[in-house]
Amino acid sequence: MSDKQDRRSQRTRRLLSEALVELIREKDYNTITVSDIIGRANVGRSTFYAHYQDKDDLFVGELDRVIEVLSRRIPDQEESPFFPSLGLFRHVGEEYELYKALLWSSGIDVLIKHLQKSLSQRIEQGLKQSRKEFDVPLPILANFVAGSFLTLLRWWLDNKMIYSPEQMDEIFRKLTVPGIEAQEVK
Repeated sequence: MSDKQDRRSQRTRRLLSEALVELIREKDYNTITVSDIIGRANVGRSTFYAHYQDKDDLFVGELDRVIEVLSRRIPDQEESPFFPSLGLFRHVGEEYELYKALLWSSGIDVLIKHLQKSLSQRIEQGLKQSRKEFDVPLPILANFVAGSFLTLLRWWLDNKMIYSPEQMDEIFRKLTVPGIEAQEVK
């Protein structure tokens, strides 16, 4: 693929992503159609389907992109050692209205399941990179930690972010890190 095509593809993906986010802020996720998205982004239907299977594919692609960007950052000292929990809390805090709208949407289960799977995979990679051995199989441990994170995140949003992202990350780490360390083979 040439540089020009790659830039055009990135631009199209960005336009579609931005259109979806704008629409989520305006109405329930379930009521948004591909037609709404392409109309807002001003791209053709065939262009949309050249990049994505459906609106869920577009949305999970955007979630994956955010997690990837946060994962590439150099974690600060207080960051969880196995995935960017503080960065995710901060990102969600900055985009409160968007994520709150998503949580209130009916039919969002597909996206939550994808996020659980994506986070679990990243956490598992982070745990593997620690080169430690655990009593519990890594996929199970990673899935547990991802589920704990998502549960806390949902609680935080439901309670209008009464704690700062830093406080939530500290709570998350207090609840999960001792359990992970307890599973290390000594």
